[in-house]
Amino acid sequence: MPLYEYRCRSCDERFEVLQRVGEGPDSVRCPGCGGCDVTKQLSTFAAGVSASTGSASFAATGGCGGGGGGCGSGFT
Repeated sequence: MPLYEYRCRSCDERFEVLQRVGEGPDSVRCPGCGGCDVTKQLSTFAAGVSASTGSASFAATGGCGGGGGGCGSGFT
């Protein structure tokens, strides 16, 4: 399930919700005030790209983490 970011119109709190694809904000409540008047926000995301054109892994080419846990673990 994807993680969606919402903003409450009542108290202006931003929060994240795990939802099925295509599910609307009808069932979403603000964790701060309990309000139902929420809007889905456009979220940014990060993607790692290797500097080389070969088949070397992201971690091996200077990416973050490098296999000791953290944000680079799991990339091959």
